[in-house]
Amino acid sequence: MARIRIPSTVIILFVTVQTGFLLFMYARYSSFMPQPEEKPSQVHILILSSWRSGSSFVGQLFSQHPSVFYLMEPAWHVWVTMYQNSAKVLHMAVRDLVRSVFLCDMSVFDAYMPWKRNLSDLFQWAVSRALCSAPACDSFQRTDITSEMACKTLCGRYPFSKVEEACKTYSHVVIKEVRFFDLKVLYPLLTDPSLNLKIIHLVRDPRAVVKSREQSVKALARDNGIVLSTNGTKVEDSKYKVMQEICRSHVQIYETATLKPPGFLKDRYLMIRFEDLVRDPLSEISEMYKFADLSLTPTLKSWIYNITHGQGPGKKKEAFKITSRDAVSVSQAWRNILSFQKIKKIQEVCKGAINMLGYQLVDSEKEQRDLSLDLVLPRRQNQFSWSSFDPKH
Repeated sequence: MARIRIPSTVIILFVTVQTGFLLFMYARYSSFMPQPEEKPSQVHILILSSWRSGSSFVGQLFSQHPSVFYLMEPAWHVWVTMYQNSAKVLHMAVRDLVRSVFLCDMSVFDAYMPWKRNLSDLFQWAVSRALCSAPACDSFQRTDITSEMACKTLCGRYPFSKVEEACKTYSHVVIKEVRFFDLKVLYPLLTDPSLNLKIIHLVRDPRAVVKSREQSVKALARDNGIVLSTNGTKVEDSKYKVMQEICRSHVQIYETATLKPPGFLKDRYLMIRFEDLVRDPLSEISEMYKFADLSLTPTLKSWIYNITHGQGPGKKKEAFKITSRDAVSVSQAWRNILSFQKIKKIQEVCKGAINMLGYQLVDSEKEQRDLSLDLVLPRRQNQFSWSSFDPKH
């Protein structure tokens, strides 16, 4: 039988052509395949809390970090513009604004402040260290600890465009908000591939919150009306109806995040109690920073110590300011100031939240005034842990 001999050069040429054809087909096929999504370059942190719960203080713990672009309650603009609506109706508008800010798209403010020209047009802009230092303002360095008063004096006339410019230069974007009452509203943000969102849920003993709210009755009246859906009428919360809604929202948020939560919440929710924070600041702050992929600097350690070891609980005129105070005294002040009759009413409307968040009810004025009786219970060992969570079940 005759054999056909094929020259080696022909074989090599055939293999080369075949290999090229296979590579071409693979590349063409791959172009139709879904590509793995890259993780966003920025980290997004939402500090979720309620009024007078210590959230401004926690916000500053992030704002003063040199890697953080921080804004305090940008949704204030939504509520001021659309105050005749209820909190529930405004949830979507607030969520959309927060998403845009996380993505450093500040054109979202056009709908709420079309006249904007300067940094000072933005609500509480001066508490943001990022808006008081380069590139937003040339008066301070990123590593400086800035003060609201100094920033207002030196940086207020810089153009509003600096907000977006500055935001894009940071690895972390942090927003503090008190205008979300349902964790499920945030699900679209948590599943958004353009965001790398984590949530820090800050809570405080409702009795301490009420004491603090009594220092700010007029300032909270409009927000109270929105919470209670009064069509624009301002409300003084003498019957604790707003507190009841706030307590209900904390329970809802905590339960949603810890009782059969969706898999996308894994490692993206952290609950912090204000009382734990002021008792052991460095430990709690280190936990928050680790959660947020940040490191604690020596400058921040020194500032944190000074800000939590001042004299006394603070003055009424300082209700919305971050000043050096005895933080532990602040957290216990309600026990000497509020009447037991008020305490009983608060415990009645917020009993579920007080129990779930780990606070002790008091049954008498004697228990209330006895500061040797610790009403902040240790964190329960049987509380939810992600290590025991299987999203398939």
